[in-house]
Amino acid sequence: MNAIILAAGMGTRLRPSTDITPKPLIEINGIPMIETQIEYLNQIGICEIIIVTGYMQEEFNYLAEKYNVKFVYNDKFDVYNNLYSMYLVKEYLHNTYVIEGDVYLTHNMLKNNLKTSTYFSGIKEDFTSEWVLKFNSDDQVIKIIVGEGTDYIMSGISYWVQADSKIIKNRLEKLVEENKFSDLFWDHIIKDNLEDFHIKINKMNPTDWFEIDCIVDLEKAERFSVSSMDKL
Repeated sequence: MNAIILAAGMGTRLRPSTDITPKPLIEINGIPMIETQIEYLNQIGICEIIIVTGYMQEEFNYLAEKYNVKFVYNDKFDVYNNLYSMYLVKEYLHNTYVIEGDVYLTHNMLKNNLKTSTYFSGIKEDFTSEWVLKFNSDDQVIKIIVGEGTDYIMSGISYWVQADSKIIKNRLEKLVEENKFSDLFWDHIIKDNLEDFHIKINKMNPTDWFEIDCIVDLEKAERFSVSSMDKL
């Protein structure tokens, strides 16, 4: 098993904080979000970690010495969505966690014994423009939509077995070769070809993770972090 962390984005909705710090390096409870991710991956035995950098890439360099991670630089971070980041690391896909760099994990819910490709997902309330996962009684994902409301949504954490990783790799290559990817997120490959995959959902509690898209998200995560520490 290995892990890919997508950390190339500019985090414009978190300005002015991201004017001086890439979003994955913003601290919550005194620790950069990406370091929490790396620590949790290490705890379940995953030490091969590839970080896709872009915006302010040099700020991530200290992680190589601290955690022995690898870097792949996306020089088009300000041009394309994250499908291109995944294309750059396609050769690392086999039995692989893929984690968005702006996800704050409140505790370690990652697993090292997954047998199928898996979307980690939890219920969020009153959202708009989120990727919603529909699943059957066996927790198999049967539909992915972009919508609003209250439902199970993508958390930015997923795991892909060898067979599905090969399909993803082939689709990435085809889209980039045909120049049909500029506005796509990499999860479009799954959403638009769901019949080719066998994916389970791993249910999480709503406070197991926070995706930090804006100042309000950051404030929520910080409040939760502080209140959790007060209970210890």
